[in-house]
Amino acid sequence: MLDQTSPPGLPADLSDFAGHFGNVAAFPPIEPSVPEREDGQRRRFRTIWISDVHLGTKGCNAAMLIDFLDSTDSETMYLVGDIIDGWRLKKKFYWPASHNDIVWRILKRAKRGTRIVYIPGNHDEVVRPFSGMNFGDVEIRRAAFHETADGRRLMVLHGDEFDTVMLTHRWLAFVGDTAYHLMMALNGWVNSARKAFGMPYWSLSKAAKNKVKNAVEFISKYEEIVARAAGERGVDGVVCGHIHTAEHRMFTHDGRAIEYWNDGDWVEGCNALVEHFDGRMEILHWPDEIAKRAAPDSPQEADDEDHARAVA
Repeated sequence: MLDQTSPPGLPADLSDFAGHFGNVAAFPPIEPSVPEREDGQRRRFRTIWISDVHLGTKGCNAAMLIDFLDSTDSETMYLVGDIIDGWRLKKKFYWPASHNDIVWRILKRAKRGTRIVYIPGNHDEVVRPFSGMNFGDVEIRRAAFHETADGRRLMVLHGDEFDTVMLTHRWLAFVGDTAYHLMMALNGWVNSARKAFGMPYWSLSKAAKNKVKNAVEFISKYEEIVARAAGERGVDGVVCGHIHTAEHRMFTHDGRAIEYWNDGDWVEGCNALVEHFDGRMEILHWPDEIAKRAAPDSPQEADDEDHARAVA
């Protein structure tokens, strides 16, 4: 049920959404189609950030995310936008049981006492009017500020606010979204074939982005703009998503070091950003984590220093 009443004057479709979301947040007692793994070997973190899950699309790597959720736990979890893909759901409804399983796991974390902060992005922008409200045990926020265990203050937001295409040519963003989902379909076929031959997961679109000069330049400029915005707000760094590129970079603003963190996505890279209990932060590339776990000669607990994609 809704913890607060819907804001006055909402359009009918948003009011309907509030009712539906409130019912979901009430945590249905049904069991998930994929049972939650309870082996007592979860990796515990102080904080976890994930974004760009795109529930409601075939591109969502639900199996990989379910494995991640069953393998980790944290005191706080930030859902940094584009968790649900409202753009695609408007065109064609797609919601398999595995997507319910993800929602079930997130809501169960909240019931267990994990603080869940949901910061909507552009694909789930329909949730943004409810910023400042709580649905079930999930906090909806337009943005947030997080203090690490070692005292750094980080701004957390989805990041579409700094995307020049979204700001000036919104129609082009919708065209690009269609093209992107076609590539994701091809990515699924490619990885089905790779799996049949015993090969590990590989992201077609990520490889393409790294090869195309314009894409590399856009990402680099985007990271610089977001970091500058964080510096102007007087914080030590920023955590965002949106561009599906997990990264850690350092920038300087007015003589101060500014950290830029992007927590990636669960469509292409399948990444998460985590904070350890001493304040260290690390980007986990989950296909690599699964491969290490499956390797017969590797230890059960991988050395953080050896296997971190990015640590600060």
